Amino acid sequence: MNIEELKNKLKKLENDLIDPKIFNSPEKLAATQREYQQVKKNLSFLEKIEEIEKEIIETEKILKEDRDEELLILATKEIERLKKEREKLKSSLTQTSDNEERDVIMEIRAGTGGEEAALFAADLFRMYSRFAEKRNWKVDLFSANRTGIGGFKEVIFKVSGENVWQNLKNEAGVHRVQRIPITEKSGRIHTSTASVAVLPEATETDIKIRPEDLKIETFRASGHGGQNVQKVETAVRITYLPTGLVISCQEERSQSRNKEKALKILRSRLLAVEKERKEKELSQKRKEQIKKAERADKIRTYNFPQSRVTDHRLNKSWHNLSEIMDGNLDEIIKAFEK
Repeated sequence: MNIEELKNKLKKLENDLIDPKIFNSPEKLAATQREYQQVKKNLSFLEKIEEIEKEIIETEKILKEDRDEELLILATKEIERLKKEREKLKSSLTQTSDNEERDVIMEIRAGTGGEEAALFAADLFRMYSRFAEKRNWKVDLFSANRTGIGGFKEVIFKVSGENVWQNLKNEAGVHRVQRIPITEKSGRIHTSTASVAVLPEATETDIKIRPEDLKIETFRASGHGGQNVQKVETAVRITYLPTGLVISCQEERSQSRNKEKALKILRSRLLAVEKERKEKELSQKRKEQIKKAERADKIRTYNFPQSRVTDHRLNKSWHNLSEIMDGNLDEIIKAFEK
C-alpha cells in the first residue's frame, strides 16, 4: 500500500474504534486495535522513507549545480548516509509482517503410520502446549478426533499471546518420528509422520462471511465431553457452500461456543486461501503445509533411539529430544532467527 491508502485505512480503523458497537465483541476490538497499531507503524515507515527520498533529491542537486569541492564531498557522504538509512527503513517495512501481531490456529494431523502416527500427533500437541505454557501463552482446544489409545487423528487449537506467530510460523510442515511404538511387540523401530499447519488467526475484519453461504448443522458429540454432551446436540458442523469446506467442533458443552470456534477455523482457512491467491510465495508455503504427510516431505525428524531432533531445513541437530518433547523449543526457534 502507498501512503494515501494507509492513511485512508488508518482513518477507517479509527472510526471503527470509536464505534460503540465494537465493544460488544472483545475479540473484534482486540483485532482492530492490533491492526491499527500495525498500519500506524507501516505508515510511519513510509513517511520517513518519503522524507529521506526528498532529501536525497535535494542533495543530488548540489552535486549537479555546485563547484565547491569540500561541499561536494560532504554532499556525497550525506547521500550515502541517506541511502543506507532508506534501505534500513525499507528492510524494516518488509520484515513487518501483516501476521506479526496475530494469534495462530494450529492443525496437527496424523500421517503415515496408523495408530503410531496418531500417538505422535498427540505428542506434538503436548509439545506445543508445554511450549506455550512456558511462554505464558494460552492454548484453546477447538477440535479433536481422538483414537482409542490416546492419539489424535486430528487436533485443532488456538495459541494466543505475545509474538506467537513469530515463534511458531516455522513449525509448519511434516514432522517425522523414528521409535519403537508401544504397539510393537517385536521391538522394531517404526517411522511415522504427522503434519502441522500454522495459520494466522483471521477475524471478522479480515474475512466477511455471508450467512447465506453457510450451512450450519448440529449433532450430538461423541467420546470426550461427558454425559451431558452426549445427550444434547452441542456439536456444530459448518459447511461453507461456495467451496464445500466443512468444519466441525464439539469440544465445548455450549453449542454457541462450538459454532464460534468453527467460524474462527473457517475464517483462518479462508484467509490463508485469499493470501494464496494474491501472493504466489504464500501459496507455495500453504501448499507445503497441507500436502500429504509422506515421509519424503519431512521438515524435521525426531529420532528416539538416538535422542536426536534434526531440522532438515537448517541441516542442524539437537541431542536433547526428551527436553524438546517437553516443550523446550527455544533453541530450535532461535536457530531460524540467525
